Amino acid sequence: MKAPQYLLLVFTGLAAIYWGLPAAHSYTPPRSLFASLLVLLGVIMLLTGALLTVLPDFFYE
Repeated sequence: MKAPQYLLLVFTGLAAIYWGLPAAHSYTPPRSLFASLLVLLGVIMLLTGALLTVLPDFFYE
């Protein structure tokens, strides 16, 4: 079963969002861009991990 690696993807996405949202608002403009992109990547990781945790064979069938 591949659920633990997908849950790792969920928790990594949550950590990226948790760090990136405050950082995007408090850093100066060049660094805030990277923090904002990290939040976007965190949302994608979170949604992909949640989808694959519930439906592990979503992309294979």
